[in-house]
Amino acid sequence: MSVLYRSLKLQCLNRIVGTKTFHANFRRLSEKSCFKMSTKDSLFHNIGERCDTSINKVTVVGSGDVGMACVFSVLAQGISNEVALVDVNENKLKGELYDLQHGCLFLNARIKASSDYAVTANSQVCVITAGVRQKEGESRLDLVQRNTDVLKSIVPNLIKHSPDTVLIVVSNPCDILTWVTWKLSGLPKSKVMGSGTTLDSSRFRFFIGEKLGVSPDSVHAWIIGEHGDSSVAVWSSVNVAGTRLKDINPKVGTETDPENWRAIHKQVIQSAYEVIKLKGFTNWGIGLSPQ
Repeated sequence: MSVLYRSLKLQCLNRIVGTKTFHANFRRLSEKSCFKMSTKDSLFHNIGERCDTSINKVTVVGSGDVGMACVFSVLAQGISNEVALVDVNENKLKGELYDLQHGCLFLNARIKASSDYAVTANSQVCVITAGVRQKEGESRLDLVQRNTDVLKSIVPNLIKHSPDTVLIVVSNPCDILTWVTWKLSGLPKSKVMGSGTTLDSSRFRFFIGEKLGVSPDSVHAWIIGEHGDSSVAVWSSVNVAGTRLKDINPKVGTETDPENWRAIHKQVIQSAYEVIKLKGFTNWGIGLSPQ
């Protein structure tokens, strides 16, 4: 129908202005129009205002090893279609941004980065990973004051641009810093949380699965309390595919356990120190945990 319509329209115009005159004018108009329009304008025509607001935007504060592990986790699992990255180190930030953008063909998300907290506007979730790194020989509690000072410059800026966001604290010591973040943010308790013992429980399930020769997915076990050295293993609820270990071995996890399952909890506590000793820091385990 469109071809027929154009043909009839051309015939009518030819009769009115003459064939030669019409085609000459049409050619000039076409050349003029093509000259003014860019390739982009020629390809796309706006039919309305563009909406840049994401319904599941995630911000990660800190472009260090843990922060980038968190970003990768969010992108790889398709949790969000927009990720913002904030850091005070602009060169590191730009390098990480470019590196990620070069792989955007394999990701279904828009990635932004800036030292300006305006980039975090309208975030549904903000993950805080920035802070002083735990060194070999240090406990997580040694970092309290230094990382509290870091949070004082981060939290108010996040709330300014995303007043309804949910804050997740990964920085160590995460339990204490989660409380500090809650106080600084003014948000309800339900909107501020820490990674807590998520990583401890993941390690616990891994070591149990390794001892039994099964996947951690088949192991159901939890570590509670404070993340780190003072954590508590809940042996009474440990089960594999629904079968409780305590029903098979009533002494599991106790000092008198002949199979010494209790040693696994010690492995959980020492594992972070072992990784730090070997590579200088931990990042992948904790980066994957707040998913």
